[in-house]
Amino acid sequence: MADTTSAPKAVTDETFDAEVLKSDKPVLVDFWAPWCGPCLQVAPVLAEIAAQHPEITVVKINTDENPKVAASAGITSIPTLNVYQNGELVKSLIGAKPKPILLRELADFLN
Repeated sequence: MADTTSAPKAVTDETFDAEVLKSDKPVLVDFWAPWCGPCLQVAPVLAEIAAQHPEITVVKINTDENPKVAASAGITSIPTLNVYQNGELVKSLIGAKPKPILLRELADFLN
């Protein structure tokens, strides 16, 4: 049975600072929207990464419902996957990518 406790958690404008910027481990943030086809394609891949790599927290934020964080992060295209570490943006990936490419891009944050 899959580990559902590691499924990407939804964060909001209100919880972003506490959940992402104040996290003690790297956080991969999936900026997405329900109408975005590529966002929906990458979602199961991110769920797999979350389940297989507890050393990184994977969260998602709906850009339609949470425009403040999306605007402050400069999100102009979705899906955008940002990695935050110690409150700082350390990596940004734009567009849906296959799992092997995502894993390679995230290798610095994975064990």
